[in-house]
Amino acid sequence: MLEKAKKQSGAMSRDERELNYMPGFGNDFETEGLPGALPHGQNSPQKCEYGLYAEQLSGSPFTAPRGTNERSWLYRIRPSVRHTGRFKKIDYPHWKTAPHIAEHSLALGQLRWSPLPAPSEKLNFLEGIRTMTTAGDVLTQTGMAAHTYAFNADMVDDYFFNADGELLIVPETGAIRVFTELGKMDVEPSEICLVPRGTMFKVTRLSEEKVWRGYICENYGAKFTLPDRGPIGANCLANPRDFKTPVAAYEYKEMPCHVHVKWCGSFHVTEIGHSPLDVIAWHGNYAPYKYDLKTFSPVGAILFDHPDPSIFTVLTAPSGEAGTANVDFVIFPPRWLVAEHTFRPPWYHRNIMSEFMGLILGRYDAKEEGFVPGGMSLHNMMLAHGPDASGFEKASNGELKPVKLDNTMAFMFETRFPQQLTKFAAELETLQEDYIDCWAGLERKFDGTPGIK
Repeated sequence: MLEKAKKQSGAMSRDERELNYMPGFGNDFETEGLPGALPHGQNSPQKCEYGLYAEQLSGSPFTAPRGTNERSWLYRIRPSVRHTGRFKKIDYPHWKTAPHIAEHSLALGQLRWSPLPAPSEKLNFLEGIRTMTTAGDVLTQTGMAAHTYAFNADMVDDYFFNADGELLIVPETGAIRVFTELGKMDVEPSEICLVPRGTMFKVTRLSEEKVWRGYICENYGAKFTLPDRGPIGANCLANPRDFKTPVAAYEYKEMPCHVHVKWCGSFHVTEIGHSPLDVIAWHGNYAPYKYDLKTFSPVGAILFDHPDPSIFTVLTAPSGEAGTANVDFVIFPPRWLVAEHTFRPPWYHRNIMSEFMGLILGRYDAKEEGFVPGGMSLHNMMLAHGPDASGFEKASNGELKPVKLDNTMAFMFETRFPQQLTKFAAELETLQEDYIDCWAGLERKFDGTPGIK
């Protein structure tokens, strides 16, 4: 019956067509890959159409308040208990989990790296992940990890789910397809996607590149949501309609496959005889999504001074303390600078939050050189940072006319927890040992004379 319906519907040829998505953030969606596969009026009928199994995937406790309760009903070829067998432990030595205190000799400081080198061997997405920092404690579901990835091979018969947290994937070079059990997402640089905790997926390459590279925020805590806008009101920043959730798509494959699992910082693998991406239909609000960062509508000063960078928050994962995030995802997109008698780049500051930054495109306005696409920086809590010396001079003496910052896209993973550096990051060959010298040219200008600026 399933084979007949598959041929009639053309569902398996979706890979050959442009992918479809459902708009909205946090919506209650419904979608089916075969006609009539989705039951109506109830969640768990005695017998599902096409001989499917009904299964609930919960992203929150059953008794969570309605506004934070997350679950989806899936109608699949086999239940998930058949997508795991006897596990054996494996090791991904470069993927670390908090709490993690690495043994390395690198002292405290402001840090910056050039892009991760292209791999010298064949690596798929999962094998190409390298942890830069960890923060918090996965066992208490607090904190995060900042990873980078570089790969050059597809996950063909390998699948993965992460029980430790949701994964926010930020490509820097190379378009990728993220095929989850709830549908497919094609994600390009300057787009992001999110795979919820516990959701099965695999990653394959779409574009022609030498290396597919980017960043990942592994969020152990409460799920990412849209920030409250406060006095900004109902519009601007990341608008809910610009988030796209994939329609149902499945992989009908009966051959040996491997399912990899991350659970409390350890890795396990099991072999099954079929693809686990077998959800024919689903409905609910626990689902993956993608977002085009170019649709972010920035707000800012239109007279003088520079607002706090929190106005560029795309997503926030709240903590138990109001206004203090477990992790924020912040971007610095193209925008106009118009403020009068104002130092326009981000000002010098020290911060209780710890900031891991990456550059996707172009140049970051606070750094004149050294910070390039694919690069990273780390400014941990209470370590001073800001524009480099040449950036300060340029901003201090430039004509204050309207200027368009264009062809740029930087981001931050910002957390309330100190970010612990991994041994890999501390010993990475692209670590810029002279980064601290970018501020060496900030000499004393004060001479005690009134009116001197």
